[in-house]
Amino acid sequence: MTAHEIVAEGEETGASAYATEIEVRGHRILADEPVAEGGGNLGPNPYDLLTAALTACTAMTVRWYALRQGWPLERVKVVIRHRKGGPGAASPRQDVFEKCVTLTGPDLDDAQREKLLDVAAKCPVQRTLEGTPLILTRCED
Repeated sequence: MTAHEIVAEGEETGASAYATEIEVRGHRILADEPVAEGGGNLGPNPYDLLTAALTACTAMTVRWYALRQGWPLERVKVVIRHRKGGPGAASPRQDVFEKCVTLTGPDLDDAQREKLLDVAAKCPVQRTLEGTPLILTRCED
């Protein structure tokens, strides 16, 4: 494993048709599909987790930048909505993530707010989603 490599393991639990326990860096996450999709709704589904990862990364990146600059950011709140297709999408199957960032800090000036919004659009997870990741799949017996 390299310094930047992350390993996540997932295994079915049997608690519902799709319930999967994921372990990553010593943390356990239970994922599942909603009842309407045949699951037991025992945890977030994969798109929920993807959207949550983008949300967390955005908030953490904004906070990191504000700390480095010594800017008076009191709180950052990020709301991301994920959908397939609709307004702005090139096709009905295109994934669309709408990101709304709220910056609280009465002493932040307009230039600082603008820079923090710019930084919010450059978080590592967003860059991964906008890039062309390579996913190699193999089977183990």
